[in-house]
Amino acid sequence: MTTLAITGGQVLLPDITVTRADVLIDQEAGEILEVGDDLAADADETLDAADSLVTPGFVNGHCHVAMSLLRGYADDKPLDAWLREDIWPVEAELTADTVRAGTELGVLEMIKSGTTAFADMYFFVPTISEAVADAGLRARLGHGVISVAKDADAAREDAREGLEVAAEIDGMADGRIASAFMPHSLTTVDGEYLEEFVPQARDLGVPIHYHANETEDEVVPIVEEEGVRPLAYAAEKGMLEDGDFVAHGVHVDKSEIGLLAEAGTGVIHCPASNMKLASGMAPVQRMREAGVTVGLGTDGAASNNDLSMLDEARDAAMIGKLAADDASAVPAEAVVEMMTRGSAEAIGLDTGRLEEGAPADLAVIDLEEPHLTPRHDLVSHLAYAAAAADVRHTVCDGQVLMRDREVLTLEEDAVRARATEAAETLVTAAEE
Repeated sequence: MTTLAITGGQVLLPDITVTRADVLIDQEAGEILEVGDDLAADADETLDAADSLVTPGFVNGHCHVAMSLLRGYADDKPLDAWLREDIWPVEAELTADTVRAGTELGVLEMIKSGTTAFADMYFFVPTISEAVADAGLRARLGHGVISVAKDADAAREDAREGLEVAAEIDGMADGRIASAFMPHSLTTVDGEYLEEFVPQARDLGVPIHYHANETEDEVVPIVEEEGVRPLAYAAEKGMLEDGDFVAHGVHVDKSEIGLLAEAGTGVIHCPASNMKLASGMAPVQRMREAGVTVGLGTDGAASNNDLSMLDEARDAAMIGKLAADDASAVPAEAVVEMMTRGSAEAIGLDTGRLEEGAPADLAVIDLEEPHLTPRHDLVSHLAYAAAAADVRHTVCDGQVLMRDREVLTLEEDAVRARATEAAETLVTAAEE
């Protein structure tokens, strides 16, 4: 056994309180051995956390990581026009190589901002899996299944690919990678394919993840055509069970919140993307009060435009207060819980907490900055003031992925250069 001690810092505990302590890690098992005083002497290696806050690694509950290549490519449009006019035409030109480049850029950004686990829906998923494994992160991944604009054979083949990919990648990277069946949304996958393939996903034993109620345009067609709200429709299709999770949940009503709570289906709140696309304000306070597990996600960098969970926490707290018309709604403690344990529970990964026996997924935040001074309340600072650039060290599964802002599992300059070239190639192909 080799051990790592994170020493001299203050530690964010599972009850969202802060105490001064060291953290001792079994690197071979990837597990926290102890949280306590003066543990450096028991360690083979140390990581300095003086004047820093040690937190659980952040968990990005919904992302399209390779869309980092499209950051800034198309902005200032509503969701449907943005997808159909800009994003989908470019994505039609994706290759395994461009997805690999975009994934490496995205996971580099995540490591540098303290994210140690994420859920991702995209294409060329085996390639994404390899990049995630090499970078050292934890993830739940799936192929985005779409049936619109496809004939029956093509739609079924896409759904079959979703199942095959889920079976292929589940358990990769010594268990750091899990999978899910991921129909894109309730309006982009026809009901007949949901009825055919969701039961097969259940047989495979993987959860279901999809976009739901992101905009009013995703609600009205289902109500008009099916006579029920979208999440009632999802339940009819077998897509609302314990362990499943939906992205966005902006336009959910009281009945749907009840369905989510009763089923144990999680919701990943993506406030920055929702604001940028003018999709609306999710009723996060009401969902949490009803007992729904709510996590946080950035969505893709094309609609955010970054992958920082610290930025997302601040956005969630601010928009949560506006949505509830209550300054006490979605407080600092809530958003910190949402971006750690909340997201982890929603996407079904065993992480997001800092305690003995938990996976050793950690971020260390440098507090020696003007915007983090004075230190009245470190939980408040984490929710409202900390930035991605304040992350000093990142550890996942007991392995140091970033030490003193230097990423150890990726060559940053090379990643940025490959991503720049891949983005140019992708856009040129789409515009020809």
